[in-house]
Amino acid sequence: MQQEVVLAMLAKEPSQGYQLRARLDEALGPLGESINAGQIYVTLGRLEKAGLVVREGAPTDRSDRSDRKVYELTPAGQARVTEWLSEVNWPKPDLAEFHLKLVAAAAAGLADPISIIDLQRRELLRLLRDVQREAMNEQEASDSGLLLEGIVLRLQADLRFLEACERAWTDRRRHL
Repeated sequence: MQQEVVLAMLAKEPSQGYQLRARLDEALGPLGESINAGQIYVTLGRLEKAGLVVREGAPTDRSDRSDRKVYELTPAGQARVTEWLSEVNWPKPDLAEFHLKLVAAAAAGLADPISIIDLQRRELLRLLRDVQREAMNEQEASDSGLLLEGIVLRLQADLRFLEACERAWTDRRRHL
């Protein structure tokens, strides 16, 4: 769980761990299902150690459960949220494992690149169908619907890349 997400959710109001989980579920829709509730508590513990959150009325009785603790941002936590929101970042282009697998398999003669591309395409198409199905179940203009749309667009771009890979490898075969 990214710490800044938890900090941002706490910026609204002090909350218990289960309340944060519920707000994330509501905001993320089906994408929130992959978040383990335990991750939130681990993240809160790390944020507390870093001085970015404090527990309100921290219990002195050790038998009190962690989900009853109310967390709030410290001034340092609020500053980190503000800094995070003003950062401009996007995933840097990198060599994904697929790209490396394709080149290595072809260079070593271990597998047909077109077969690898076809296998990857089938998996992307399966993922795309699943995400589109989830998106159809979302309310119009919901936050989770917008996130799902972003995933659909990225998967479609990956499929277009696979088409380019297939064209390139097919052209190489013709020239051999």
